[in-house]
Amino acid sequence: IDALQRDGRLPNNELAAQVSLSPSPCLRRVRSLEESGVIKRYVALVDPLKVGLQMLAYVSVKLEKKGHMPAEEFNSAVNTWSEVVECYAMTGDMDYLLRVQVEDLDHFSRFIMGKLLKQAAVADVKSSFALERVKETTVLPLPH
Repeated sequence: IDALQRDGRLPNNELAAQVSLSPSPCLRRVRSLEESGVIKRYVALVDPLKVGLQMLAYVSVKLEKKGHMPAEEFNSAVNTWSEVVECYAMTGDMDYLLRVQVEDLDHFSRFIMGKLLKQAAVADVKSSFALERVKETTVLPLPH
């Protein structure tokens, strides 16, 4: 799993050598991990800066507690917004934390004003902008 987290395109024979298995048992183990859902999918990780998405913001959102299931409506809306690359329901003062990737401040403003704040259940929004990527990984810290 660790080797595939670091390089999902690793050929089976190279993976087998890294984990001290012959290719056939290695392939069976990988297929088993895929079938059991441990390996969810394979993706290409795109550099946001190279595709013009220069600004990364973290947005905390608080919903009104009144009305009919505002969380369900908010969840549905979030899933239609391409700018939101991650969304988590949170404990604490705010209800959601969004990771928002946009081109620039104008794009961010259009997102906030045209999408997020148009949601009737949104009571409060707080934004923070990333100044520098200090660490970014998709590799989970697996017990060995």
